[in-house]
Amino acid sequence: MYAYKYKDSVEDYRYQTGYDNRVLRPVNKPVYTKHVIHKKTKKRRSLISSLVLLSVIAFFALVVMPFSFNCVRNLFWLDKTAPFTNKGVDSPVVKNSEYKSGANLQDILYPTLGYLNNDLFLNQRLLAPTLFSKKYAADMYLSDRMTDLENQLKGLNKAYPSIKPAIFVWSFETGKYAAINEDKVYPAASIIKIPVLVQLFKSIEANQISIYDEMYLTHYYRSSGSGNMQFAQERKYTLDELARVMIQDSDNTATNMLMSKVGGMDDVNTGIRTWGLKNTHIKTWLPDLTGTNTTTAYDMAKILYNLENPSFLNVNSREDIIKYMSKVKNNRLIQAGLPQGVPFIHKTGDIGSMLGDAGIVYMPSGQHYIVVILALRPHNDAAGCNFIRAASSLIYSNMLNVK
Repeated sequence: MYAYKYKDSVEDYRYQTGYDNRVLRPVNKPVYTKHVIHKKTKKRRSLISSLVLLSVIAFFALVVMPFSFNCVRNLFWLDKTAPFTNKGVDSPVVKNSEYKSGANLQDILYPTLGYLNNDLFLNQRLLAPTLFSKKYAADMYLSDRMTDLENQLKGLNKAYPSIKPAIFVWSFETGKYAAINEDKVYPAASIIKIPVLVQLFKSIEANQISIYDEMYLTHYYRSSGSGNMQFAQERKYTLDELARVMIQDSDNTATNMLMSKVGGMDDVNTGIRTWGLKNTHIKTWLPDLTGTNTTTAYDMAKILYNLENPSFLNVNSREDIIKYMSKVKNNRLIQAGLPQGVPFIHKTGDIGSMLGDAGIVYMPSGQHYIVVILALRPHNDAAGCNFIRAASSLIYSNMLNVK
């Protein structure tokens, strides 16, 4: 819209006619007043913004940057030892050097280590997965397939038609193997306690826990099924005690306590994935009577193979694991098919519909082999136990002649 005004506001113009008129004339140059106001306001705001921005830049340039530079210079040039102390200004290294701030370089680079850490080295907290390389499980070297043994096992299975087996046999010395349904997923039953035991010792090796740490048995941990700890008195148990009864007595209460100690099912499953066990998974706290915890014969053979892998477990861990697994009380499955006195480390599993055994046989010749037998069966059918015994005896006879 245009702005109009009376010339000289209220000036009267008289004409010779004698009539009074007030003449309305347009301003010579129409002005859009709203545009003029907005333009002035914009200039004023722009000036204020510029002043604020210049003030912020000046503050950073004159205060923040010099302070930051001095801190970094002190950390990296004045004294390279002091920043790594966890004792701050009380550290003798700090007191006896030019480095007086007592700052901790680790706190600056890794600010979450104060509450998120799983390792301790030289009195310094660490997050092991970030700072250390992991030890991965190796794959077995497979050479010749023992088809004669496989055919004999299949022939044996015909005598037990109600049994659906999964079998894997592998020789440490030759790499020869026999496999039947080795990648088929089966309920793991208590054989799942082998990965739990391995994860326990992986945590010990990472200095997250100690084998002498203690856990208090409460009603929260009591689990039905195998094992007598469900009836035991409430007291403290060392992790060594819990690991022993978990493997030798197949105690479910001890298993759940140990899984809780290492971080729960998720932590064990993370380890299982890291080791490359593709078909092994824990979904349920024990007892797992419905068979939701799963594995395969090949996966169990792989974890057994890596018990002797020095790149996977250190010598102390291997010795303790072998100590536990050499004294399993259930000797009615694979061990029952071996000659008396033949050393055998293993773990059994039984949930009624699935019966299994997995371990390492040490022959008198000095050779040794892995054997895993999982058997689906009618609930509690004795044929499952008989098949595993007969299969174990057949496998041992064949392995004596492997060269």
